[in-house]
Amino acid sequence: MSDEGEFDLGQLSDTQQEALLQYTDVTGQGIKDAIPLLRRSEWNVQIAIAKFFDGEGPDLVAQARAAQNDAPPRPTATHENLYESLSASSLNPPDAWLAHRTDPAPRVVPPRTRLFRPPWILALLLMPFHLGYRTALGMLRFVLYLLSFLPHRTRPRAVTPPVRKGLRRPSERAGTESPKDTAERFRRELEEEYGPTELPFFEGGHAQALDAAKKDLKFLLTVLISPEHDNTDSFIRHTLLSPAVVNLIRDPANNMILWAGNVLDAEAYNVASQYGCVGYPFSCLACLTPKEGSTRIGIIARMVGPTPATTYVDAMQRAIAKWRPDLDSLLAERAAQAMARNLRSEQDSAYERSLARDREKARQRREAAAAAAAAEQRAREEAEAAERLQKQRQQWRKWRATTIPPEPHPQEKDAVRLALNLPASSDVGRLVRRFPGQSTLEDVYAFVECHELLSQQQQHSAGGDEKVAEPEDYVHQYAFTISSVMPRETLEPSKTTTIAEKMGRGGSLVVEDSLATDAGLE
Repeated sequence: MSDEGEFDLGQLSDTQQEALLQYTDVTGQGIKDAIPLLRRSEWNVQIAIAKFFDGEGPDLVAQARAAQNDAPPRPTATHENLYESLSASSLNPPDAWLAHRTDPAPRVVPPRTRLFRPPWILALLLMPFHLGYRTALGMLRFVLYLLSFLPHRTRPRAVTPPVRKGLRRPSERAGTESPKDTAERFRRELEEEYGPTELPFFEGGHAQALDAAKKDLKFLLTVLISPEHDNTDSFIRHTLLSPAVVNLIRDPANNMILWAGNVLDAEAYNVASQYGCVGYPFSCLACLTPKEGSTRIGIIARMVGPTPATTYVDAMQRAIAKWRPDLDSLLAERAAQAMARNLRSEQDSAYERSLARDREKARQRREAAAAAAAAEQRAREEAEAAERLQKQRQQWRKWRATTIPPEPHPQEKDAVRLALNLPASSDVGRLVRRFPGQSTLEDVYAFVECHELLSQQQQHSAGGDEKVAEPEDYVHQYAFTISSVMPRETLEPSKTTTIAEKMGRGGSLVVEDSLATDAGLE
């Protein structure tokens, strides 16, 4: 919260805030140090990240301006002697602040070597020469192996190579190895020469070790050894592998990363060149120096040549004790920032979950309201359809009642007399009527459907008949069936079959509701 108080994030544009967020997520640096570095990098995130990991050199323009502003006014004339000049120079030494500034620790990236692979045609042509060379080399090695059994005085000089204590030379494939393989080979050769060791060597390149020290706020101990140097063997045996130095490096309270290399390897040679090694064995201790730059790695201790173990440990402990408070404060600041980020992340996730629950509830309410509205609309449409169907049914009954043939005279010979027994739900009970012989069975169904309207028309026949049209797009469905008694047969409402064909001169019929008929059949 203190960082946000010093820098008003509201004054930054959206692009700058996004760049700040990306930079802090990658580096984990505080806002009060990140904003000035981004400003010096023109808000370029890639350049700022490179400066954070590779180190940021001094701003020459800013130093020149500061020196020009702080310079005292130049006198018009000077009248001083040699004693005054020496006194003034001793009281005000130039660049006194440089005496307490550490040297930067450069980030050395191992060179990338590529193996040359000739075309397969050329390799096929050179295969005989290659096989001959390998055969001759094998025979020469076998001869030298046999000569090695001769007495020492009679042995050829070429067979007896000079013996030097210390690490062996790298293999022929050392230039093509990865930094991890080189570190593993260095450890393996060290253990083969001096026995098993408990030193926690960093398994990787020097640039990776430097990045790990900067990210985790640890001390990086770099050890460079030259097998050609006479003090290498004594340094490794009595200093590097001594219990005091091993305990110092392995102590978790010291937060140390150990990287060692052989200067005959390409990466270690580049490290030696960049660090300005003037002698071997070479050791230097580096760490993040917040007072000199938020991303600057400085060398806080150097040791060249053979050094006793006690002196080695004392120098390391003094350097660690001097810079530990700064790293501890920076570590506490990063922990507070990480806690604040975790808290903000948890708050954001809780807000997102609450927002998701609210959205789900709102969606369910909308779906319930839409379902209720759809059900209401469907019920309204069904009611309207039922009402419209009822109206069409009434209109059809009124129209059909006017089209039923009138009852013939009792003396007419082709008339058919029918007795219709209505169901128990009807108030009439029994209907007796004569039909013309040409009338169809559908006319009988229509008579049963419209007998109430026919009786009303007969009662109001004096007022005249009302013209009713047949309803459009309507097919009437009878809710009852008519069956004969003996034998029992259901008579369908056919428009082609006449009553005389089925009943002859007359008979008794039973009218049953369709639901009752279906239940009886089941």
